[in-house]
Amino acid sequence: MAKKTRHIYCIHIAAMLTFLFFSCGGSAVEPVSKSYIPASGTAAEVFAIQIGAFSNLNNAIRLTQKLQKNGPDSYYFFHESGLYKVRYGRFFSKDAALENAAHLLKKGIISKYYIVDLREKPSDDDLRESIVETARSFLGVSYRWGGLSSKKGFDCSGLTMTVYKLNGLELPRSSSAQWKVGKTVKRSRLKRGDLVFFRTSRGKKISHVGIYIGDDQFIHSPSQGKDISIVSLSSDYYKKRYVGGRRYF
Repeated sequence: MAKKTRHIYCIHIAAMLTFLFFSCGGSAVEPVSKSYIPASGTAAEVFAIQIGAFSNLNNAIRLTQKLQKNGPDSYYFFHESGLYKVRYGRFFSKDAALENAAHLLKKGIISKYYIVDLREKPSDDDLRESIVETARSFLGVSYRWGGLSSKKGFDCSGLTMTVYKLNGLELPRSSSAQWKVGKTVKRSRLKRGDLVFFRTSRGKKISHVGIYIGDDQFIHSPSQGKDISIVSLSSDYYKKRYVGGRRYF
């Protein structure tokens, strides 16, 4: 198999989208498309401005924070080259991306850049590997109801939404909404990167979600007072409450 592309995103801004007062089982703020990157052959074009590549993580963080003041869609990620790369924006034409880059140049925020086409998607195996490794990067982060950042914590669906977002895929905010938009996957056919869903509260409503990582295990943000961790689907608690798996790509 070809060398795996590991665009492991180290952080995304806490305000990539502002969602307040939602638990894992809450309702989505607004409908969103399943795919952050349009499939090849569609009329839509999606471009981003790539600004800088740093060996020093702190330099990437500082530039990202500076860019965040000018727009919410700014982040850095660890590239397979060993450098931390910074990207800004999502534009539906190359001209729009160039216009925004010119604006950033004029304001003195950046000094150089190039435009990247986000439709150039990694292979299925590479994307699954990247999703799992992104999720692993958050192990040990504390649970926080309504949380959407590694600094403040995540709730269960905030974790899954963020991990997918950092790998170019969009999900709704709540676990119940995430369950509705995915494709059904039998437990025996789960693949790394699929989502697994549970009913952990009374009633029939989906109330919990995690990211399947293979070998009958998943990563999740459990509950108040606990940290993001790896758990077995066959554990007594989750085996009894398992509802099913979903796939999004």
